[in-house]
Formats: sequence, structure tokens, C-alpha cells
Amino acid sequence: MYCTNTNTALFFSSIDQISPEIWEGLQCAKNIYFNPAFLKAVEKNHPEIVFSYIVLIDKNSNPIAFASIQIVNFHIDDIKNDLELLIRKLKNIGRKLHILPNKKPLKILISGNTFVSGEHGIFIKKNQDKKIIIKNLAKAILHYVNANKKLKIDAFLLKDFRNKSLFISNELRDYNYHPFSVEQNMMLKLDESWQVFEDYLASMKTKFRVKARKAFLRSTDIKIKNVTPKNIDVQLPKMTALYKKVVDNADFNLGNFNLNTFKDLKENLGSNYILKTYWLDDNIVGFISGIINQKSLDAHFVGINYELNKEHAIYQRMLYDYIEIGIEKKLNRINFGRTASEIKSSVGAVPQDLTMYIRHKKSITNKILKLFLQKIQPTPFQQKFPFKNIRNS
Repeated sequence: MYCTNTNTALFFSSIDQISPEIWEGLQCAKNIYFNPAFLKAVEKNHPEIVFSYIVLIDKNSNPIAFASIQIVNFHIDDIKNDLELLIRKLKNIGRKLHILPNKKPLKILISGNTFVSGEHGIFIKKNQDKKIIIKNLAKAILHYVNANKKLKIDAFLLKDFRNKSLFISNELRDYNYHPFSVEQNMMLKLDESWQVFEDYLASMKTKFRVKARKAFLRSTDIKIKNVTPKNIDVQLPKMTALYKKVVDNADFNLGNFNLNTFKDLKENLGSNYILKTYWLDDNIVGFISGIINQKSLDAHFVGINYELNKEHAIYQRMLYDYIEIGIEKKLNRINFGRTASEIKSSVGAVPQDLTMYIRHKKSITNKILKLFLQKIQPTPFQQKFPFKNIRNS
């Protein structure tokens, strides 16, 4: 327990420790990312990560905010994108000054969702002063680390804040956090007039509609099957191998997702968790997963056989399938997440900025970090405009 001037912070090391009364008081479970069933599934299947949770209560002992925390080992040498040179320079300087470990990974405390892009780490009830809440959470996180010396945290990372939240999250600057932006989230707003997938295709310019038709033609031989709790065990090994190929191909990963989590997510969330495999003959060549969160479909993880991807338009077909699912379920938007921005824009997605805040525990390193973060920009890409009429997202 930690008391601020206005709130008290309660700390929990497992979802199971948080009482039903607290969840009922928070009233956050409608958002799947703050649903204990979702959080428990992730926690259960990632024993290498230290999970903690903070609940803020007011003077009347009513819960008013919740934050999810994960402590991960981050290997700087694994970064392969445009940040690599900057990060390596920072690492070399830090090691010369003896403020970064020579061989050990950085131990990072993350407030947010390690495995999903978006504002899914901090929940604040309505009618609360969000600026005060975010400050109190920053204080509580620092107290948590100082009270647990064995954790040996190197840095703090709070992710991902949308532009409309920056007037709140910028309060973190007062606690020596530095904002920076990396890859944007690609989001497609689903038009209310799209009753079926053909309506979506009809709204596109000829060039992009022809491209979609070709993708479906090239993927004709692919069979798509629903993954269920009954058949998942026999498919997981191959799905895991395909996911590993995607991870190896990625520029940046905070952590590796254990696909055994799919079993719990499917059992706990039912039809709100989408899981499909893509087959050529008797071989799995891909899979998609997704979370239906209120009126959004969030693409979760995919697996792809890259050797067959171009010939059979596997990934492109996956993007269209996400859209078709969203239309069928009468959702409002598809969040495609980061990476592969250009191909996602070709199906109608537009970029949404997401801001992270980072702070190194050592003040000298933190000042150096600020200088390098000022040079970081999202990777540029050629935005496509596939629709006949300009659409606001």
C-alpha cells in the first residue's frame, strides 16, 4: 500500500489477488483488456514476465483506477529497424559511463499491454481528475520499484497514448518521462453502409478493387478453418512455428507471445476471440487472431509461411478477412496494429499516432536518452487512398 495526497495505491502480484468487489467497483470488465479473464490468460502463460497490478482507491476506499504492469528483459541487440543506430550509440555511451549493463538485457517496467498496440494499460473511471490520477500512478510505480530492490529496474515505459490523451499523459514530463513516437497504429473505420463485404469492395477505386479480386483469386486454394478449444492442441505447434517466422522478421518486439495463451483466451472469451488457420492441402500456411473489444476488432497475432505468401496472397487475404469479419459482426472499426503500414493502407487503414513515455532510472542516462529520443520518428511509408470518396477516420 502507498498513500499519496489524494489516493491510496494497492499493489497486487496476481490477478487472482484482486477481489470481485474491486472489479465490481472499477466497472472496467466490459473493456476486454481490463477484463480479469483476459489478464489472467496472459499472466498464466508468460512465467518469464513479472506481472503486477495497481489499483487506486479514493478516501472512501472506492476503486477509481487500474494499471497493468509487466517487467520484461529487453535485448537491445535484437532491434533491427531504423532505431538501431541510435539505440546502439546510446548503449555504447551508457556502457562507457558504466550506467548500462555490458551483457545483461535491460530490465524494463512496462505500464501498458506488452502484446497489443493501443491505450490498454491504464483504466480510469469516469468523473475522475485524470491528470491527478496519472501523476499518482507515476508515483505509485516509482514507490513499487523502490520498495522492491530485487527487481533492479533499468527503465520505465508507459505505452500507448492516443493524441486526444496527451493533455493528460504529458503530466508524466513532471516525473522525468520523455515522450516519443514509433510506428503508428493502422486503423480502418467501417462504413455503416457496408452490410456485406461486397459493399466494401464497391466503395473502392477500380485499381484497388482489382487488386483485392486478384488476391482472392490467388488465394483460391486456401481453406480457412476456425480454431476451437477442441482442435487447438493439434494445430498449436505449427502455428507457433509460423508465428516465430513473423517474430524473426519483425524489427522490434518487447516480448515473445506464448501461443498457448490462445487456449485460455478462446475458452474464456469465446466468440469475442477470433482464431482461424489457413491451409494449403494438409498444411497450415498461416493463422490470424483477433479480439472483439466492444465495437472494435483488434488484430492480435498472425503467422505466415513467407515462402508461399506472395504466390497465394496469404497476408493480403488475411487483411480482407479481418475486414469481412468486422462487417459481418457490425463493428465500427478494425485496429490492424503496427507494422506493414503500406499494405494496410492499401485496404483503407489510416495511421493513428501513439505516444510512449520512457524514463531511465539513472538520471544521467535519462538525460542522454532524451537527446536520442528527439531524433526518433515513425518509419515513413507511402499512404494509399483506396476509396472513391475521401473518408475521415
